[in-house]
Amino acid sequence: MGDMPLNDMPWWRWRSNVRSALHMFSDPVFHQEIWLAGHEGYGDITDAVYRLVEDTWLDNWSAEKYVGTIFRDSGEAALVDVAVLRVLRIMHQVGADAPVSAYMEHHGWPEAVRAARDAHVQLAANDGEDPDTPPRTLEVLRIMTRSA
Repeated sequence: MGDMPLNDMPWWRWRSNVRSALHMFSDPVFHQEIWLAGHEGYGDITDAVYRLVEDTWLDNWSAEKYVGTIFRDSGEAALVDVAVLRVLRIMHQVGADAPVSAYMEHHGWPEAVRAARDAHVQLAANDGEDPDTPPRTLEVLRIMTRSA
């Protein structure tokens, strides 16, 4: 998110959190090397879910509500809605405090990863960023959202 025009969206901090979560959900290498390996600094799956829905209430209503504030257009909002629904369905089935392996072993996990990837790629592209860079740590996210 270093090249992301952070402050061109009214609620860019929320966009940054949503993008960070989608990025982590969308990256199978990250799942293996960070979440399953237990590396610190990125938060766990529950933390990523929280960043995805915390301030936005995307667990209660459509991302369409935030077009023009968090999301640039209806296309972004639709992709985010699909990703949120897929991730939340798994979380509700395995439990919020389930280990990362329970999420990844869930039959719907590949669809959730694909939906998160679709949303992540669109948001990253619209922000002028390479979607294939590795996810940033939560500390970097905190610094970025404090400094802009």
